[in-house]
Amino acid sequence: MVASTFRIPNIIANKRDGGALSPEEIAFFIQSVTNGTAQPVQIGAMLMAMYMRGLNHLETANLTRAMLSSGDVFQWPTHLAPLMVDKHSTGGVGDKISPILAPALAACGVKIPMISGRGLGFTGGTVDKMEAIPGFQVVLPEEAAKAAIEHVGCFIMAQNDKIVPADKILYASRDVTNTVDCIPLITASILSKKAAENLSCLLLDLKCGRAAFMKTEESARALANAMVAVGKELGIRTAVAITRMDAPMGKTIGNALEIRETLDVLRGGGPSDVIDLTVMQGGILLHLAGVVTDRPEGEKRMREVLKNGAALQKFYALLVAQGVEETIAKELCFSKGYPHLPTAKHCTELPYAGPEGVVQDIDGLELAYVSGELGAGRSKLGEAIDYTVGLELLVTTGDAIKAGQPWIRVHHSGEQMRKDHVTRLQTSITVTTTPFIKQDVLVDLIC
Repeated sequence: MVASTFRIPNIIANKRDGGALSPEEIAFFIQSVTNGTAQPVQIGAMLMAMYMRGLNHLETANLTRAMLSSGDVFQWPTHLAPLMVDKHSTGGVGDKISPILAPALAACGVKIPMISGRGLGFTGGTVDKMEAIPGFQVVLPEEAAKAAIEHVGCFIMAQNDKIVPADKILYASRDVTNTVDCIPLITASILSKKAAENLSCLLLDLKCGRAAFMKTEESARALANAMVAVGKELGIRTAVAITRMDAPMGKTIGNALEIRETLDVLRGGGPSDVIDLTVMQGGILLHLAGVVTDRPEGEKRMREVLKNGAALQKFYALLVAQGVEETIAKELCFSKGYPHLPTAKHCTELPYAGPEGVVQDIDGLELAYVSGELGAGRSKLGEAIDYTVGLELLVTTGDAIKAGQPWIRVHHSGEQMRKDHVTRLQTSITVTTTPFIKQDVLVDLIC
């Protein structure tokens, strides 16, 4: 029980004046946030003081612990605890890695209790994409989640009111006080939710670039170092992969479209960039967990389970465990095409209008904005999204292209497709006559 002798105004003043907050002060503040005794103006003032004065790694770790203690924490059998691993992405355009990674890792023998969020802005989050599958349940009772871990090896569920409730309150205040981009607050928000999974190992896929939250490598490394330091304080082996996010990942943007591409990869095909990123992340986690001796061995195992169907079998089992009818899950995973996935009313292909050349760049952020305006994203939590709409690239960077060749397919409902969407899409592709130089997606790996 936190001592009641503390007063929130005094705690705010301490941080406002540049002092370091004690574990007890932080715990009292978070307890007051959670039980409703902290006034909204006090929460906003404290967040702004933290934003302006910063938090050291110990303060950030204590903030994370206090937020974690505001809700429930999964408890696992002793023999499974070392195998509990997960990955979190800061969000990318066309990022459908998680629904591939979780079953692939499960096929390699580790356990993935994946608690994911819903998307804001231009696209859905992982749970939104999974909800494009008819019958898939993202709200799981604790016993169902534990059963999925035991029998399947993974689950993908939404955060509920019992998991880090303090984070929901703080995040709402961060949004309206313009303190979202505060590295200690970002770190505590992410790690408190992941610590609630009671993990052994965690990989953060930190996107960096034009279409990412972190625009520069400098800011990405600052967040990466904070995440690793605080993860260690919490007893979680933590690694951060800083990856490029300029052009879209894969060839689809939009919820049901990205599930189609997920199935392509799990069936042994799919875009090479999606495969490579999945394999890289899986290799890092298998090495962190001590399942393999090094990352290359982990990557080899990941490629094997994607090719031999073991990951697809786990995905099928995941669907059934989370409410999808067996016949639907079987047809979706093992039939040709994409049966049962919702489809858009209209598809419009846009021809490339410039001179012949090589695709050097595709502006992922602009494509994401258009996809969101078509209905694939939401501007506030609780809004409905259209699972069917989105964009499908018919060419990607490095491809040759000539005038009149269709380069993108727009999946839309008709009335949402505007002339300015066409204009913005057509100006988002860059073509030159110079050879394309591919950059490594991995900027840095920080452990």
